[in-house]
Amino acid sequence: MSIIVNDNLFALAPLKKEGFQIEGKSKANIDKNNLLKIAILNLMPNKQTTELQLLRVLNNEQYAIDIEFVYVSSHQSKTTSEEYLKKSYHSFDEIKNSHWDGMIVTGAPVELLDFKEVNYWNELKQIMDWALSNVTSTFFICWGAQAALFHYYNIPKYKLSEKMFGVFNHQINHEIAILKEIHNPYLAPHSRHTSIVRDDIEKVSDLKIISTSEKAGIYILANEAKKQFFVTGHSEYDVNTLKDEYFRDLQKGLPILKPQNYFPNNDENKAPINTWKTNAHLLYGNWLNYYVNSKK
Repeated sequence: MSIIVNDNLFALAPLKKEGFQIEGKSKANIDKNNLLKIAILNLMPNKQTTELQLLRVLNNEQYAIDIEFVYVSSHQSKTTSEEYLKKSYHSFDEIKNSHWDGMIVTGAPVELLDFKEVNYWNELKQIMDWALSNVTSTFFICWGAQAALFHYYNIPKYKLSEKMFGVFNHQINHEIAILKEIHNPYLAPHSRHTSIVRDDIEKVSDLKIISTSEKAGIYILANEAKKQFFVTGHSEYDVNTLKDEYFRDLQKGLPILKPQNYFPNNDENKAPINTWKTNAHLLYGNWLNYYVNSKK
């Protein structure tokens, strides 16, 4: 099966070159009987990198997946042209009259701001409210997860004394379908300055902590009844993403430690190894198979 995207999406050409089954809408032969529709609200500054990362982990042999990338119109991107967004993405107004099988909300580099200080917060709240009745299952990543937990459940985030940065071991606390075939312990990357705490979550009976890390804290929460998933890390990251973030911050003169458990022998001159790829594909594949696919 293949992924179907906007003909003008940057990620289309490089992924075809990598051998992925991906087509632009104008050339795709769409079988609507086995088609999943997914909207991805891309809040990351480097949108084209995020396109590649998410499309790689969503690649799935069982389904044809029609994916639309969405942007917030109340924010002007400093790193992606408005022309590209209007040509390759959709605004919320353009998707809101359709039902979607799944929606992903990415992270964003605004975690040190109060939620209400984020200039697209009102639009994001609208989208999250709309998703409750127009999306079968939602998957929130990093800051996107924190924003959704605050909006839906009034769960705050807290600033960390130093950035949670690296690849950490995780344990499964509750074996539900989204973690099927993932075995303890398993690895996943984190890259964030803020966190959520167990005491706040345990006050909300609808939420279940399904995976944690001794070092990185709570990793995945779920409201299974609403098919909502909140993932505080970045299993979608490519092998070099943490390296790129590390050297970017060094060049800016920002206080940054090496990502933990990432460079071989902690040597930044050695190429990192992707130790989380298999589990990332399982996580997204399980989400598609057991939650997004409402036809099962």
